[in-house]
Amino acid sequence: MKVLKVALVLIAFLVVAHLALTGINILQKGGAYKGQTMEQILGVPLAKVTAADIEKLDKAALFQLFYAAPAPLHEEMHGEYNAKTLPVGVLAASADFYTHNFFGPGRWTGKAFIPSEKNKGLGYNIFSGRDKDGKEVIYRSRKMNTYIGKSLIDEKDSFHIDYSPYNSGTVHSMHDELRKINDNIYLGMGYMGLGGGSINPAPFLVIGPAIKWVGYDKE
Repeated sequence: MKVLKVALVLIAFLVVAHLALTGINILQKGGAYKGQTMEQILGVPLAKVTAADIEKLDKAALFQLFYAAPAPLHEEMHGEYNAKTLPVGVLAASADFYTHNFFGPGRWTGKAFIPSEKNKGLGYNIFSGRDKDGKEVIYRSRKMNTYIGKSLIDEKDSFHIDYSPYNSGTVHSMHDELRKINDNIYLGMGYMGLGGGSINPAPFLVIGPAIKWVGYDKE
């Protein structure tokens, strides 16, 4: 009985701690859009912006950049892109750990897109892993649908990535939104039900130039 009480207290503590950290993580987004342009936020001409420039920003500045950025044209998102997480915020380490260890069959390295009709398309994620002989293997899985629509974050248009039609478990509720910084850099925000949904997204980058669409692995 005593062991059970200790376990319940520990569980309660972990729940409260998680809620507190989630609250702090949400507050770290900063306030509403302050009206700055992307160039004002970055201090670099848009055509010259690189991933390294965006990685210098703190979490609040990343959200200001997302608010300022437009949605890409759906048809321009075509092929395989590199991608990387942006580890900002108090929950960054846990989000990174999930992304690279539980989201797919290896370390997350990219995304791919292909238009299928006006403002709609398909995609998959790219992972790097090792086979039984220790050789590097590229996996293409975690399929998704894409479309242009109103953001759940700020109600502007975003390029949406919807995992729900093809995935179960925690990934079923996962949803990403992309905004365009320049022709090779896209800022994403990813969220899922377990983490609080669109009120608590995690930022990431999709980086071009894209290479040829290969297609997702057979399941």
